[in-house]
Amino acid sequence: MSRSAQESTGQASAEHLLRTEQPESLDELDYLLITALQTSPRAEWAQIGKVLGVDASTAARRWHRLTEAGHAWLSCYTVAVGPAVPIIAFIEVDCAAGALHDVAAEIADDPHLITIEHVTGARDLVLTAAFPDLAMLARYVGFRLGRLPGVSATRSQTATAVHTEGSRWRLDRLDPDSHDLLAKDRGPAMPRRGLPAPDALDARLYLLLSEDFRQSAASLAERLGVSPTTVRRRLDRMHRQDSLIYRCEVARHLSGWPISVTLWGIAPAGETSRIASQLIRMRETRLCASLTGPHNLMLTVWLRSAEDIAAFEARLADRFPELAVADRAVALWQLKIAGHLLDPLGRHIRGVPVTFWEDPTAHRTEQALLHRLRTPR
Repeated sequence: MSRSAQESTGQASAEHLLRTEQPESLDELDYLLITALQTSPRAEWAQIGKVLGVDASTAARRWHRLTEAGHAWLSCYTVAVGPAVPIIAFIEVDCAAGALHDVAAEIADDPHLITIEHVTGARDLVLTAAFPDLAMLARYVGFRLGRLPGVSATRSQTATAVHTEGSRWRLDRLDPDSHDLLAKDRGPAMPRRGLPAPDALDARLYLLLSEDFRQSAASLAERLGVSPTTVRRRLDRMHRQDSLIYRCEVARHLSGWPISVTLWGIAPAGETSRIASQLIRMRETRLCASLTGPHNLMLTVWLRSAEDIAAFEARLADRFPELAVADRAVALWQLKIAGHLLDPLGRHIRGVPVTFWEDPTAHRTEQALLHRLRTPR
């Protein structure tokens, strides 16, 4: 083995040792800190420390420890994609025996894949993806995903409405007064869509924010080669437009809610909005979307135990007798959440900035097909 390879292996072993030596539990201050950052992700450490009853350096030091262990992390992506509303698609993937992990690794860095989950039931992987239009969804499924070795079938559905998503979920460890202090400057409950398309500088700023949205305007300005005033002005505009989605996540096995279940339901067309408006108020709800497929409602919930699955469905049946749960799947491994890759226990590995997918190879393949279609036989 070469010296560089030995050094690389040694570094990886050291990182693994450091991570495994981290305590696999969180104390109450950890939970309070995560909840505070979920409530106000860009709050100053001094403000967070005041709410938690610790000094700013203690809060910052705690957060550093959590992120180093992969127990918690921050993410940021934008919904400013131009005047059109982006297409949110849920893609089910069936894999050949033994190919699932190779397929997942191959698509892990596809930037438009927001979530990748290995689940139980009638599909192997469930992907959540964003596209600028339906044509790009068709290109991805037909000329990228469907042609990968090990992929045996795909099924796609698009969301007609996303009623809530994971950035709104909270651990809810703060008392009401502390929550109100942090949430007083927070924007609308859900991000707006159909915003003006970002220019080149906005796009570069989004990428830097996806790395660490808590870095200062001065640091961002230095990396962008512009003045801090320009950065602050653009950040102010983005916040006024509510064009950024901030998330603070916690490793699921440490969250107190280790079971993630996705339910597909059928509701009367005229009742879907009413039912969804109540589902999103349920403590367990992480995602609720209306769909175009045979099941017109999709719900992802986090539960405290596997035994709670039946009890949760019983609550749904009691509250919404008109809603029929047609299928369900339990997440075995959430490989990617909001653009961040995770290990089997839900600990953070690394981030993948969320952007729209572009693939010259798929584009050329599509063009070749169009050429064939234009040529009479």
